[in-house]
Amino acid sequence: MQALSPIGAATRQASVLIIEDAPEFRQILESILTGEGYLVHTSEDGASGVDTAKTIDPDVIVLDLGLPGIDGIEVCRRLRTFTNAYVIMLTARDEEVDRLVGLAVGADDYMTKPFSPRELVARIQVLMRRPRMPQLVERDTEPHIRSFGALRIDTLAREVHVDDEELGLTKIEFDLLDTLSGRPNMAFSRQLLLESVWGPMWVGDDHVVDVHIANLRKKIDAQGVRYIKTVRGIGYRLDRQGG
Repeated sequence: MQALSPIGAATRQASVLIIEDAPEFRQILESILTGEGYLVHTSEDGASGVDTAKTIDPDVIVLDLGLPGIDGIEVCRRLRTFTNAYVIMLTARDEEVDRLVGLAVGADDYMTKPFSPRELVARIQVLMRRPRMPQLVERDTEPHIRSFGALRIDTLAREVHVDDEELGLTKIEFDLLDTLSGRPNMAFSRQLLLESVWGPMWVGDDHVVDVHIANLRKKIDAQGVRYIKTVRGIGYRLDRQGG
């Protein structure tokens, strides 16, 4: 079978970190992805996986949910404190709650075992076509610091502060806030937010937007100020003044 070319391979070899405790499954994934031209690293548990991610800064992380010790949810939460790598979460259970929790802590995609390794390759390629930064804002001309009352957003450093306290946002939470703050007072539909943050190839329930908006609100709302407004029948907008 002809190898599929990883997106961006013309400039450098894309790297994938597999965090999976089952040795046979780990070896199969490593063999398939190496054959497709990816630079593959593996870890057999969550703690070593986090350490490896800090060392190699991978483009994609394939993360098993049911890891021994530190489970995949906690691993994903820790990964999102320092990396914007795409995360594909794997699980042996087809439970909606697992999927939503995984997405809520920053996973980009979700696959239920058993699945075809070729499907994983295809999912990785779709993810790597997604822009890491939303494309709704002209970034070459806009100021990289945005202030809305006590809320301060640094789009270059990808940092958010409220009353000078830095907030720990996940990649998806920051990308949502970046998109909304790039067009303050504009009402964004859920579909528009999905296309901007998750990419046009996203297939899934738009309820995932509500989950991440709820988590984002908990972090940025302070002293009764509510920055993200719900626009009934449409979606969400960021209020310049808060209220």
